[in-house]
Amino acid sequence: MDELRVIGDDNTKQYIVVSLGIEHFGIDIGYIDNIVRMQKITRVPKAQHYFKGIINLRGEIVPVMSIRRKMGLDDDVITNKTRIIILRIEDSGCLGVLVDEVREVVTLSGDQIDRFLPDSREGGHTFLNGIGKNGENLISLLDIGKIVDERDAV
Repeated sequence: MDELRVIGDDNTKQYIVVSLGIEHFGIDIGYIDNIVRMQKITRVPKAQHYFKGIINLRGEIVPVMSIRRKMGLDDDVITNKTRIIILRIEDSGCLGVLVDEVREVVTLSGDQIDRFLPDSREGGHTFLNGIGKNGENLISLLDIGKIVDERDAV
């Protein structure tokens, strides 16, 4: 893992840990506006392949994206644990992302996070910005800016 660099500061960040299949991913809690149970998603014709459609969340129309499809993984399997995480993307608005399960919230300090060097992201790490170590568990930290580009948020 020579492509990782340990950040040695004492800054802590909170991440919500979600499951996509058997993998655990962390989403910076600063992006999260809401977490809602699965609901009816209305399909939108001619949308990108990774968009599932839109939902009406308390009068606001929110597009819903499949992180699995965006990352090139197997298609989503909807269960009673499936959740839609509503992300607030700076000035761009809201976007819902489907996850298999919301696991927990963890606080990671800078020395618990190995960041990818900029030149190492060309491999399979384009949607990740690092790996978090929470006890014995490793959490792939999602780079929301890479998963959600400005065309995806409403």
